[in-house]
Amino acid sequence: MQDISIKDIDSYIAMIPEKMQPLLVKLRQTIRKAAPQAEELISYGMPAFRYHGMLVYFAGFKNHCSFFPGNAGLIKEMKKELKDYKTSTGTIQFTLENPLPAALVTKMVKIRMKQNLEKEKAKKGKTKS
Repeated sequence: MQDISIKDIDSYIAMIPEKMQPLLVKLRQTIRKAAPQAEELISYGMPAFRYHGMLVYFAGFKNHCSFFPGNAGLIKEMKKELKDYKTSTGTIQFTLENPLPAALVTKMVKIRMKQNLEKEKAKKGKTKS
């Protein structure tokens, strides 16, 4: 859904089928609450959050929404917790009937924040050597 007219997350959500919009609004609020310092942006035509690097992305479609935690390994690690959702390498799909729980999103966002900070710290350590 890449569209150069999408300037911000509000514009993106407004373009999504109306019935799916509440899912994205709640997901956005959950991410913002979990990572209040993160910057909102549009990346690859999707809503995204950046915190010491890209953090997470999400997208809405006609019959489902997707959450992209930005680390395929995280989806594998959380396989049990995500068993009720359709997943692929880097995507978790959810629906109106089966939304992602805020607690699960929060947990993934917090893990991603920690990963980004560790990655940044490791990079700085390498440049000093």
